[in-house]
Amino acid sequence: MKCPFCRHLENKVIDSRMSKDGSVIRRRRECLSCQRRFTTHERIEEIMPMVIKKDGGREPFDRNKILGGIQKACQKRPISAEDMEATVSRIEEFLQEKGEKELPSSVIGEKIMQELHALDEVAYVRFASVYRSFKDLTDFMSEVKELLGTREKEKKS
Repeated sequence: MKCPFCRHLENKVIDSRMSKDGSVIRRRRECLSCQRRFTTHERIEEIMPMVIKKDGGREPFDRNKILGGIQKACQKRPISAEDMEATVSRIEEFLQEKGEKELPSSVIGEKIMQELHALDEVAYVRFASVYRSFKDLTDFMSEVKELLGTREKEKKS
């Protein structure tokens, strides 16, 4: 593991901790050259499906792309980085459970929307406005009305 400060290749592990769900190991390391400390995260490299884009192109699944979209939707909202990471992990688990080698981007987009709906309504509407390409205020308002209708149904249950 290369030191991010001096680029030296040798370091020692000072501390290791497993995440709550056991999917990630956090390691504190110390560079043997400059003695500065840094953190690494290890996760199992799992085979993710190829994503079939709307234009028919294919690209590998990119966890960071999903996380980036969720972070943008959750900007200035009271949502922790841990909650966003957990959301991305649930999306990855969902895709792995499907067991498909290729999946349309629409399946991933709908799963993100489902997760954001449960996480934060404002983040959900923000993501929906980009994902569903709202053309005008009418599209935006109909999504908000649908969201409010869902909330009312949940209150009555």
